[in-house]
Amino acid sequence: MKADWTGALRSFALRSYTAHAKSRAVKRALGACLAQLPEGARGLQVGSGNVRLHPAIVNLDLVHNPSLDCCGRAEKLPFRSESFSLLVSQEVLEHVQDPQAALQEMYRVLARHGRLYCQVPFIIGYHPGPTDFWRFSREGIREIVEQAGFTGAEVGISVGPCFGFYRIAVEFGSVLASRMWPRLYLPAKGLLALLLAPVKWFDPLLRTGPQADRVAGGYFVIAQKD
Repeated sequence: MKADWTGALRSFALRSYTAHAKSRAVKRALGACLAQLPEGARGLQVGSGNVRLHPAIVNLDLVHNPSLDCCGRAEKLPFRSESFSLLVSQEVLEHVQDPQAALQEMYRVLARHGRLYCQVPFIIGYHPGPTDFWRFSREGIREIVEQAGFTGAEVGISVGPCFGFYRIAVEFGSVLASRMWPRLYLPAKGLLALLLAPVKWFDPLLRTGPQADRVAGGYFVIAQKD
């Protein structure tokens, strides 16, 4: 019974921390990109995990799973140049040792006039998967995307200050609990993720505020290859 209880808390914490992929802003922006994928064209999702976004999207990740089409690294994509009309990367670049090289590879395999949808975190705790290297501000993600050759970059907040505060508050409480007993970290994280979840309800209000960039949870950028 105890194992089931702690397991449920851990599962809730994981779902809470992956809620950025389901925010209204993300659904709207990514949905528009998917809707504009030309008939008969293919897209590529780099770091897809077990999520299938669209029947025409090829899934690539490091570790095999039932939803995967191909295993590979973002810094060396196993595809010919100009193979895809849409490139999707959600919460991947922070885990890549060389994000500039990864974006250059995405640029290479994207067809002319193709679109890039790239989503990254800003305020979030350390979360190795299997590594965790980087965080990106609004200016940072725009700069690195443009350096890779993309143009027309439009940056938006994927999740705002409430998510940023929520993530750090949960991590702080969990780390504090682990100082009393190391095994308390994961159960405490699950419990705090549950108790503090209502904080995220106010995110639509603060996400559009003039100072939202100071502690935004993350960003998405939409750009194209000329």
